[in-house]
Amino acid sequence: MPVIGVGTDLVHVPSFAEQLQRPGTRFAQVFTAGERRDAEGRPESLAVRWAAKEALVKAWSGSMFGSPPVMGDEVLGLVEVVRDAWDRPRLRLHGDVGKHLDGVDVHVSLSHDVDHALAHVVLSTP
Repeated sequence: MPVIGVGTDLVHVPSFAEQLQRPGTRFAQVFTAGERRDAEGRPESLAVRWAAKEALVKAWSGSMFGSPPVMGDEVLGLVEVVRDAWDRPRLRLHGDVGKHLDGVDVHVSLSHDVDHALAHVVLSTP
């Protein structure tokens, strides 16, 4: 299983929570209804989901080193953090993101505490 990309993102939860409160913020629009429901309004839960989206972008970008990006900021709204019955996270890729990364295994690890949220994404091929 060759690794083709790795991405990590760290979010400062208090700053992120403050930005979420601003009218017209772009952050609120990138979360799916399922993500908002799962987060239950907790800023650290939304922050770790944001970190996962950013980590996926970094891993994908790293896998294309030397080539131009194929998408812009719309990527963030097409990446969804889902959980299984045991609360294990997975990234669900929608639309063009799913098409571009078809056949790529996406592995994600999430962690957060009071002040920081961290996500780590590894892309590999079977």
